[in-house]
Amino acid sequence: MTEDEQKQAAAEKAVEYIKDGMVVGLGTGSCAAKMVDLVGAMVANGLKITGVPTSEATAAQARSLGIPVVGLDEVNVIDLTIDGTDEVDPQGRLIKGGGGAHLREKIVASLSDRMVVIAEAKKKVAQLGAFKLPVEVIRFAAPALQPRLEALGSTPTLRLAKDGTPFTTDEGNYIYDCAFGKIDEPEDLALTLITMPGVVEHGLFIGFADIVLIGTDAGVEVIEIVDEPSS
Repeated sequence: MTEDEQKQAAAEKAVEYIKDGMVVGLGTGSCAAKMVDLVGAMVANGLKITGVPTSEATAAQARSLGIPVVGLDEVNVIDLTIDGTDEVDPQGRLIKGGGGAHLREKIVASLSDRMVVIAEAKKKVAQLGAFKLPVEVIRFAAPALQPRLEALGSTPTLRLAKDGTPFTTDEGNYIYDCAFGKIDEPEDLALTLITMPGVVEHGLFIGFADIVLIGTDAGVEVIEIVDEPSS
């Protein structure tokens, strides 16, 4: 299958987890967009759900398809979130944020009973880090944070929009795309980044994914993430 077909297959498998009456977190990105299209068709055929979009782009797509969408002020619980990823390792740890929506995506995922991650085969990696790690920062702090991100062993690049100006997130923040190479201790790096003043959020998603669906040439690989018992 082509990468596009792999994404479609994963999305089709993911929507099987949606049941009538659910509140569903709607992810952002090329793979998630296919899922939202499928959900729109299901709603048109009578499915009753409420969507919580993870970006303004996804909200606009969902509304155009007739999917009822609400903000976090209107729901008490999110039953299921379906979202894509830029990388996923064997432990279900993710790098997200290629589309710049990882802040809202992480908030929605954190409020969800379950998170289903969908991706094409190339997103499954043995170790995180080939994809540059997005780090969202407030504008005021950006100049001061660049050398601090370099000191962690990365090469940070300020993300630019198509017109050459700094890319801004839905929350009005900047993003540094940080080339770390292989990340040996994702948990330690995640903690270090989130405790740096001026960092709003980063793209390491650890402990969020419950099910990972990978589209492959042989079909959809289903990976259930089991939490290791604490010692």
